[in-house]
Amino acid sequence: MDLKIKDVAELLNVSETTIRRWLAEGKIPAYRLHHQYRFSRIEIENWMLSCRLQKETGNFLPSDEEQIYPQKKHKKEDQEAKKGLQQFSLYRAINRGGIFNDIQASNKEDLIRETMARVSDKLGMDPDVMADLLLDREKLMPTALNNGIAVPHTRDSHLKGPTDAVVVVFPKEPIDWGALDENPVHTILFLFACDDKRHLHLLAKIAHLSSHDEALELMRSKPSQKELFEYIKDWESSVGEK
Repeated sequence: MDLKIKDVAELLNVSETTIRRWLAEGKIPAYRLHHQYRFSRIEIENWMLSCRLQKETGNFLPSDEEQIYPQKKHKKEDQEAKKGLQQFSLYRAINRGGIFNDIQASNKEDLIRETMARVSDKLGMDPDVMADLLLDREKLMPTALNNGIAVPHTRDSHLKGPTDAVVVVFPKEPIDWGALDENPVHTILFLFACDDKRHLHLLAKIAHLSSHDEALELMRSKPSQKELFEYIKDWESSVGEK
């Protein structure tokens, strides 16, 4: 899928001017088509995963005023317009996908296969095919965001239905996921979206969530379904409104 500057700016919740500056500075991947910049969904996906990884190294990461899903002031009418489909997208996606804290697997492959076996009927998937697609994606690039969070997903498979799905798994013990910070993951969020733009939107939102100490502390505690739903709903309602 080709994305334009406007599309990427909307997905990352920054201005088009910021995107153009990142392009000039070589901080975001793009290519030229008919003298205009275009962005590959796969390259932007990898960029979003890797930009979170560079916080400790001092390499490129958007500054506080430019970060993915920054909390900034909006007019009242803008706040009202934002409420709804996009604002609570993660909350709705987790509602569809579900939360599991009883997965027994102790390594990446077994956890992926066990989880797919548990959710395949609910999401209308073939568990073996989906597990193979997820594992193929991991071989290309581990989907760990650092800070103990992983977001396994596929590149080519879209979920059927009007609602995206995020399946949250709290493994019995932290699992090695190949993160660049070398820390095992304590929370896995399987991401299944209905189209490419919604996939990138949710990935960006999860990346932003995983940078918050309060959210990380909650997820390390393996919260109940009620606790996690309440936190996600409150967090999403505050994004862009402070």
